[in-house]
Amino acid sequence: MRKTIQCVMLAACAAMLAPAFAQSYPTRAVKIVVPFAAGSATDIMARIIADNLRAEFDQPFVVENKPGASAQIGADLVAQAPPDGYTLFITTNTSHSANPFLFKKLNYDPIKDFAPVANIMRIPVIVVVDPKLPVKTLSDLVAYAKANPGKVSFGYGNSIGQVVGASFAKRTGIDVITVPYKSSPQALSDVVGGQVTYAVTDMAAGQAMVTSGRVRALGVSTAKRSTLMPDLPAMSETKGLEGFEVIAWVGMFAPAKTPKDIVDKLNAAVRKALAKPEVKDKIAGFAAEPAPGTPEDLAEFVKAQLAGWGKAIKEAGIEPE
Repeated sequence: MRKTIQCVMLAACAAMLAPAFAQSYPTRAVKIVVPFAAGSATDIMARIIADNLRAEFDQPFVVENKPGASAQIGADLVAQAPPDGYTLFITTNTSHSANPFLFKKLNYDPIKDFAPVANIMRIPVIVVVDPKLPVKTLSDLVAYAKANPGKVSFGYGNSIGQVVGASFAKRTGIDVITVPYKSSPQALSDVVGGQVTYAVTDMAAGQAMVTSGRVRALGVSTAKRSTLMPDLPAMSETKGLEGFEVIAWVGMFAPAKTPKDIVDKLNAAVRKALAKPEVKDKIAGFAAEPAPGTPEDLAEFVKAQLAGWGKAIKEAGIEPE
Protein backbone atom coordinates (compact mmCIF):
# COMPACT_ATOMS: atom_id res chain seq x y z
CA MET A 1 0.00 0.00 0.00
CA ARG A 2 2.83 2.38 0.89
CA LYS A 3 4.47 1.80 -2.52
CA THR A 4 1.15 2.41 -4.25
CA ILE A 5 0.70 5.71 -2.42
CA GLN A 6 4.26 6.74 -3.30
CA CYS A 7 3.67 5.98 -6.98
CA VAL A 8 0.46 8.02 -7.00
CA MET A 9 2.22 10.94 -5.30
CA LEU A 10 5.11 10.81 -7.78
CA ALA A 11 2.69 10.78 -10.72
CA ALA A 12 0.82 13.74 -9.26
CA CYS A 13 4.06 15.65 -8.77
CA ALA A 14 5.10 14.93 -12.35
CA ALA A 15 1.76 16.18 -13.64
CA MET A 16 2.16 19.37 -11.63
CA LEU A 17 5.76 19.90 -12.71
CA ALA A 18 5.10 19.47 -16.48
CA PRO A 19 3.12 22.71 -16.90
CA ALA A 20 5.56 24.50 -14.62
CA PHE A 21 8.46 23.27 -16.76
CA ALA A 22 6.76 24.49 -19.92
CA GLN A 23 5.91 27.78 -18.28
CA SER A 24 9.52 28.46 -17.38
CA TYR A 25 10.88 27.26 -20.73
CA PRO A 26 13.48 28.04 -21.90
CA THR A 27 15.98 28.14 -19.05
CA ARG A 28 19.09 27.55 -21.16
CA ALA A 29 20.37 27.71 -24.72
CA VAL A 30 18.18 26.29 -27.50
CA LYS A 31 19.72 24.74 -30.60
CA ILE A 32 18.10 25.37 -34.01
CA VAL A 33 19.30 22.86 -36.59
CA VAL A 34 19.31 23.97 -40.24
CA PRO A 35 19.95 21.17 -42.78
CA PHE A 36 21.59 23.50 -45.31
CA ALA A 37 24.81 25.47 -45.48
CA ALA A 38 25.33 28.89 -43.93
CA GLY A 39 24.22 31.67 -46.26
CA SER A 40 21.30 29.77 -47.78
CA ALA A 41 17.86 31.39 -47.67
CA THR A 42 16.76 28.89 -45.01
CA ASP A 43 19.83 29.63 -42.91
CA ILE A 44 19.34 33.40 -43.13
CA MET A 45 15.67 33.06 -42.20
CA ALA A 46 16.57 30.77 -39.29
CA ARG A 47 18.97 33.38 -37.94
CA ILE A 48 16.31 36.08 -38.19
CA ILE A 49 13.90 33.87 -36.22
CA ALA A 50 16.65 32.96 -33.72
CA ASP A 51 17.38 36.64 -33.07
CA ASN A 52 13.71 37.32 -32.38
CA LEU A 53 13.35 34.29 -30.09
CA ARG A 54 16.48 35.33 -28.22
CA ALA A 55 14.97 38.75 -27.59
CA GLU A 56 11.57 37.26 -26.67
CA PHE A 57 12.83 34.67 -24.16
CA ASP A 58 16.12 36.24 -23.03
CA GLN A 59 17.93 32.97 -23.73
CA PRO A 60 20.39 32.02 -26.50
CA PHE A 61 18.89 30.46 -29.64
CA VAL A 62 21.87 29.11 -31.57
CA VAL A 63 21.70 28.10 -35.23
CA GLU A 64 23.70 24.98 -36.12
CA ASN A 65 24.16 24.10 -39.80
CA LYS A 66 24.07 20.38 -40.56
CA PRO A 67 24.06 20.26 -44.37
CA GLY A 68 24.30 17.14 -46.50
CA ALA A 69 22.39 14.23 -48.01
CA SER A 70 19.55 16.45 -49.22
CA ALA A 71 18.72 17.61 -45.66
CA GLN A 72 18.71 14.07 -44.27
CA ILE A 73 21.63 14.61 -41.87
CA GLY A 74 19.88 17.46 -40.07
CA ALA A 75 16.52 15.69 -40.09
CA ASP A 76 18.00 12.52 -38.58
CA LEU A 77 19.70 14.50 -35.84
CA VAL A 78 16.52 16.30 -34.78
CA ALA A 79 14.32 13.22 -35.05
CA GLN A 80 16.55 11.46 -32.51
CA ALA A 81 16.93 14.45 -30.15
CA PRO A 82 15.21 14.59 -26.73
CA PRO A 83 11.68 16.06 -27.02
CA ASP A 84 12.34 18.81 -24.49
CA GLY A 85 12.19 21.91 -26.69
CA TYR A 86 15.95 22.47 -26.65
CA THR A 87 16.52 21.10 -30.17
CA LEU A 88 14.47 22.67 -32.95
CA PHE A 89 14.50 22.23 -36.72
CA ILE A 90 14.02 24.92 -39.35
CA THR A 91 13.73 23.11 -42.65
CA THR A 92 11.98 23.09 -46.01
CA ASN A 93 10.00 21.00 -48.45
CA THR A 94 13.26 19.15 -49.23
CA SER A 95 13.22 17.08 -46.03
CA HIS A 96 9.46 16.98 -45.44
CA SER A 97 7.85 16.91 -48.92
CA ALA A 98 10.35 15.68 -51.52
CA ASN A 99 12.75 13.24 -49.81
CA PRO A 100 10.15 10.56 -49.05
CA PHE A 101 9.65 10.18 -52.80
CA LEU A 102 13.20 10.88 -54.02
CA PHE A 103 14.90 8.28 -51.82
CA LYS A 104 14.09 4.61 -51.37
CA LYS A 105 15.00 4.71 -47.68
CA LEU A 106 14.93 7.45 -45.05
CA ASN A 107 15.93 7.12 -41.41
CA TYR A 108 13.15 9.52 -40.38
CA ASP A 109 9.44 9.93 -40.96
CA PRO A 110 8.41 13.54 -41.72
CA ILE A 111 5.07 13.05 -39.97
CA LYS A 112 5.71 10.63 -37.10
CA ASP A 113 9.13 11.88 -35.98
CA PHE A 114 8.39 15.61 -35.72
CA ALA A 115 6.08 17.96 -33.88
CA PRO A 116 5.01 20.87 -36.14
CA VAL A 117 5.72 24.22 -34.48
CA ALA A 118 5.23 27.05 -36.97
CA ASN A 119 5.08 27.69 -40.69
CA ILE A 120 7.44 30.53 -41.53
CA MET A 121 7.35 31.38 -45.23
CA ARG A 122 6.45 30.11 -48.67
CA ILE A 123 8.60 30.61 -51.75
CA PRO A 124 6.95 30.51 -55.18
CA VAL A 125 8.71 28.85 -58.12
CA ILE A 126 8.76 30.43 -61.58
CA VAL A 127 9.38 29.29 -65.16
CA VAL A 128 11.65 31.65 -67.11
CA VAL A 129 12.92 31.79 -70.69
CA ASP A 130 15.35 33.83 -72.75
CA PRO A 131 13.35 36.94 -73.77
CA LYS A 132 14.77 36.64 -77.29
CA LEU A 133 12.69 33.51 -77.87
CA PRO A 134 9.23 33.87 -79.47
CA VAL A 135 7.65 32.62 -76.23
CA LYS A 136 5.51 34.85 -74.01
CA THR A 137 3.25 32.36 -72.22
CA LEU A 138 3.44 28.79 -70.96
CA SER A 139 1.15 27.80 -73.81
CA ASP A 140 3.65 29.37 -76.22
CA LEU A 141 6.44 27.37 -74.59
CA VAL A 142 4.48 24.13 -74.98
CA ALA A 143 3.81 24.90 -78.65
CA TYR A 144 7.47 25.85 -79.21
CA ALA A 145 8.68 22.60 -77.59
CA LYS A 146 6.29 20.49 -79.68
CA ALA A 147 7.43 22.27 -82.84
CA ASN A 148 11.09 21.59 -81.94
CA PRO A 149 11.17 18.03 -80.55
CA GLY A 150 14.48 17.04 -78.96
CA LYS A 151 15.83 20.59 -79.22
CA VAL A 152 14.27 22.20 -76.14
CA SER A 153 16.00 21.92 -72.75
CA PHE A 154 15.27 23.05 -69.23
CA GLY A 155 17.64 23.67 -66.33
CA TYR A 156 17.16 23.46 -62.59
CA GLY A 157 19.36 23.90 -59.52
CA ASN A 158 17.35 22.25 -56.74
CA SER A 159 14.79 19.53 -56.07
CA ILE A 160 11.75 21.75 -56.49
CA GLY A 161 13.00 22.98 -59.86
CA GLN A 162 13.47 19.37 -60.93
CA VAL A 163 10.00 18.31 -59.78
CA VAL A 164 8.10 21.31 -61.17
CA GLY A 165 9.97 21.18 -64.47
CA ALA A 166 9.55 17.44 -64.99
CA SER A 167 5.89 17.49 -63.93
CA PHE A 168 5.20 20.43 -66.27
CA ALA A 169 6.78 18.53 -69.18
CA LYS A 170 4.88 15.34 -68.38
CA ARG A 171 1.47 16.99 -68.02
CA THR A 172 1.80 19.04 -71.20
CA GLY A 173 3.27 16.16 -73.21
CA ILE A 174 6.47 17.90 -74.31
CA ASP A 175 9.80 16.19 -74.97
CA VAL A 176 12.61 18.18 -73.33
CA ILE A 177 16.24 17.62 -72.38
CA THR A 178 16.79 17.91 -68.62
CA VAL A 179 19.94 19.73 -67.48
CA PRO A 180 20.75 19.66 -63.73
CA TYR A 181 22.87 22.40 -62.15
CA LYS A 182 24.48 22.80 -58.74
CA SER A 183 22.53 26.02 -58.15
CA SER A 184 19.68 28.05 -59.63
CA PRO A 185 21.85 31.07 -60.55
CA GLN A 186 23.93 28.83 -62.83
CA ALA A 187 20.79 27.60 -64.58
CA LEU A 188 19.56 31.17 -65.02
CA SER A 189 22.90 32.27 -66.47
CA ASP A 190 22.68 29.52 -69.08
CA VAL A 191 19.15 30.62 -70.02
CA VAL A 192 20.55 34.08 -70.70
CA GLY A 193 23.49 32.57 -72.59
CA GLY A 194 21.27 30.34 -74.69
CA GLN A 195 22.67 27.04 -73.39
CA VAL A 196 19.21 25.97 -72.13
CA THR A 197 15.79 27.02 -73.40
CA TYR A 198 14.15 27.66 -70.04
CA ALA A 199 14.71 27.22 -66.32
CA VAL A 200 12.54 26.47 -63.32
CA THR A 201 13.76 28.38 -60.28
CA ASP A 202 12.58 29.73 -56.97
CA MET A 203 11.39 33.31 -57.22
CA ALA A 204 14.10 34.44 -54.79
CA ALA A 205 16.84 33.47 -57.26
CA GLY A 206 15.03 34.64 -60.38
CA GLN A 207 13.14 37.80 -59.46
CA ALA A 208 16.04 40.23 -59.99
CA MET A 209 16.76 38.86 -63.47
CA VAL A 210 13.07 39.03 -64.36
CA THR A 211 12.86 42.64 -63.17
CA SER A 212 15.98 43.60 -65.13
CA GLY A 213 14.59 41.96 -68.28
CA ARG A 214 17.41 39.43 -68.65
CA VAL A 215 14.86 36.61 -68.53
CA ARG A 216 11.10 36.49 -69.10
CA ALA A 217 8.86 34.87 -66.50
CA LEU A 218 5.99 32.77 -67.88
CA GLY A 219 4.26 31.35 -64.81
CA VAL A 220 4.39 30.75 -61.07
CA SER A 221 3.85 27.35 -59.45
CA THR A 222 1.29 28.47 -56.86
CA ALA A 223 -2.38 27.54 -57.31
CA LYS A 224 -3.23 31.25 -57.41
CA ARG A 225 -1.18 34.24 -58.51
CA SER A 226 1.48 35.37 -56.07
CA THR A 227 1.21 38.78 -54.44
CA LEU A 228 4.93 39.18 -55.19
CA MET A 229 4.31 39.09 -58.96
CA PRO A 230 0.56 39.68 -59.32
CA ASP A 231 0.74 40.09 -63.10
CA LEU A 232 2.40 36.70 -63.57
CA PRO A 233 -0.14 33.92 -64.33
CA ALA A 234 -0.29 30.87 -62.08
CA MET A 235 0.72 27.69 -63.89
CA SER A 236 -2.72 26.31 -63.04
CA GLU A 237 -4.22 28.86 -65.46
CA THR A 238 -2.64 27.02 -68.41
CA LYS A 239 -4.63 24.31 -70.18
CA GLY A 240 -3.51 20.90 -68.98
CA LEU A 241 -2.13 22.26 -65.70
CA GLU A 242 -5.40 22.88 -63.89
CA GLY A 243 -4.95 22.57 -60.11
CA PHE A 244 -1.16 22.50 -60.38
CA GLU A 245 0.72 23.66 -57.26
CA VAL A 246 4.18 22.73 -56.04
CA ILE A 247 5.89 25.33 -53.86
CA ALA A 248 8.95 25.74 -51.67
CA TRP A 249 8.34 26.46 -48.00
CA VAL A 250 10.15 26.92 -44.70
CA GLY A 251 8.83 25.80 -41.32
CA MET A 252 9.89 25.06 -37.74
CA PHE A 253 9.60 21.64 -36.12
CA ALA A 254 10.59 19.94 -32.87
CA PRO A 255 11.13 16.25 -32.12
CA ALA A 256 7.92 14.25 -31.79
CA LYS A 257 6.37 14.23 -28.30
CA THR A 258 7.68 17.69 -27.43
CA PRO A 259 5.20 19.04 -24.82
CA LYS A 260 2.35 20.98 -26.43
CA ASP A 261 2.78 23.88 -24.01
CA ILE A 262 6.32 24.37 -25.29
CA VAL A 263 5.23 24.03 -28.93
CA ASP A 264 2.48 26.62 -28.41
CA LYS A 265 4.86 28.98 -26.64
CA LEU A 266 7.33 28.80 -29.53
CA ASN A 267 4.55 29.15 -32.09
CA ALA A 268 3.29 32.36 -30.47
CA ALA A 269 6.82 33.80 -30.47
CA VAL A 270 7.41 32.93 -34.14
CA ARG A 271 4.07 34.43 -35.18
CA LYS A 272 4.91 37.57 -33.21
CA ALA A 273 8.21 37.80 -35.11
CA LEU A 274 6.54 37.28 -38.50
CA ALA A 275 4.16 40.16 -37.77
CA LYS A 276 7.00 42.66 -37.38
CA PRO A 277 7.38 45.02 -40.38
CA GLU A 278 11.15 44.57 -40.47
CA VAL A 279 10.81 40.79 -40.61
CA LYS A 280 8.15 41.05 -43.33
CA ASP A 281 10.55 43.24 -45.32
CA LYS A 282 13.34 40.69 -44.98
CA ILE A 283 11.05 37.88 -46.13
CA ALA A 284 9.98 39.98 -49.12
CA GLY A 285 13.69 40.35 -49.87
CA PHE A 286 13.76 36.59 -50.45
CA ALA A 287 10.85 36.96 -52.88
CA ALA A 288 8.87 34.94 -50.35
CA GLU A 289 5.63 35.37 -48.44
CA PRO A 290 5.23 35.04 -44.64
CA ALA A 291 2.94 32.19 -43.65
CA PRO A 292 1.96 32.49 -39.99
CA GLY A 293 -0.35 29.88 -38.51
CA THR A 294 -0.93 27.43 -35.68
CA PRO A 295 0.95 24.14 -35.17
CA GLU A 296 -2.22 22.41 -36.34
CA ASP A 297 -2.18 24.49 -39.53
CA LEU A 298 1.38 23.40 -40.22
CA ALA A 299 0.52 19.75 -39.56
CA GLU A 300 -2.27 19.84 -42.15
CA PHE A 301 -0.11 21.82 -44.58
CA VAL A 302 2.72 19.27 -44.36
CA LYS A 303 0.33 16.39 -45.03
CA ALA A 304 -1.13 18.20 -48.04
CA GLN A 305 2.31 19.11 -49.39
CA LEU A 306 3.52 15.55 -48.93
CA ALA A 307 0.60 14.29 -51.00
CA GLY A 308 1.06 16.99 -53.63
CA TRP A 309 4.80 16.44 -54.01
CA GLY A 310 4.30 12.68 -54.15
CA LYS A 311 1.81 13.05 -56.98
CA ALA A 312 4.04 15.49 -58.88
CA ILE A 313 7.16 13.32 -58.52
CA LYS A 314 5.40 10.14 -59.61
CA GLU A 315 3.64 12.02 -62.41
CA ALA A 316 7.00 13.30 -63.62
CA GLY A 317 8.41 9.78 -63.71
CA ILE A 318 11.25 10.55 -61.28
CA GLU A 319 12.53 7.30 -59.76
CA PRO A 320 13.74 7.28 -56.14
CA GLU A 321 17.46 6.79 -55.58
